[in-house]
Amino acid sequence: MSKVAIVTDSNSGITQEQSKELGITVISMPFYIDEVEYYEDLTLTQEEFYQKLKEDAKITTSQPSMEKVLTLWSDLLNVYDEIVHIPMSSSLSSACATAKMLAEDFDGKVQVVDNRRISLTQRQATLDAMTLAKKGLSALQIREYLEKTAADSSIYIMVDTLKYLKRGGRITPAAAALGSLLKIKPVLEIQGEKLDSFANCRTLKSAKKTMIEAVKKDCIERFGSDENGKGIHIDVAYSGVDLKEATKWKEELMQAFKGHDEMIMNPLSLSVSCHIGPGAIAVACSKELVY
Repeated sequence: MSKVAIVTDSNSGITQEQSKELGITVISMPFYIDEVEYYEDLTLTQEEFYQKLKEDAKITTSQPSMEKVLTLWSDLLNVYDEIVHIPMSSSLSSACATAKMLAEDFDGKVQVVDNRRISLTQRQATLDAMTLAKKGLSALQIREYLEKTAADSSIYIMVDTLKYLKRGGRITPAAAALGSLLKIKPVLEIQGEKLDSFANCRTLKSAKKTMIEAVKKDCIERFGSDENGKGIHIDVAYSGVDLKEATKWKEELMQAFKGHDEMIMNPLSLSVSCHIGPGAIAVACSKELVY
């Protein structure tokens, strides 16, 4: 049986500490803040990131250097027979395409998964990969399964402020000004591809209802489940360091989806948060592993 290493990046929300417990290798994503390079969860904490965001620092995302990825793979292949590498969605970053190109020189020993996920859904795909590796599947079989089921997930995000969507050019200054005046709470979605607009709500209560209804619809129409999401992972995500609203949101989701008493609650990936700012709450759903 082939010994398979599982690799992902910090966009998955798996911390360096958790990676040791799980036996998963996590590549720390680089960020440039006022032209200084930082690494998520290594030289950049959540608190430091949001403080820089609050100070209107110039923040840009980047991808791991090719040299670091190649060195990591080579080191792992001294211990493992194969590698499954799960980067963030190819539509959100060029890191996936770069990794696929680099993997061509490893004679099939490195399988790069275009899983089209980020944050909690990417985390779940990584955990599924580890489960499949323990079942004895090869790296190729794991990649094929994850790509086959890539679309079986959604994330819905309520944005608390339009400031960062405006800054990133995702909405016009006029739309941002009007939205702020009307106190609109946009709901965005990540469904297999990229961050898109889903709905505009006038209140927090309305935004929460919209997200719950969207997940219930996905559970029934896309995932073949029921409105309680049987056989579906339903988890909570948020941006910022104030957990009060996120904790309340988790309680509401547990009421809405009976039987989900162990929901994961994790911060949204910083790669997403830099575009939406603090104060966001989100719900992620993905089909449970069936193999």
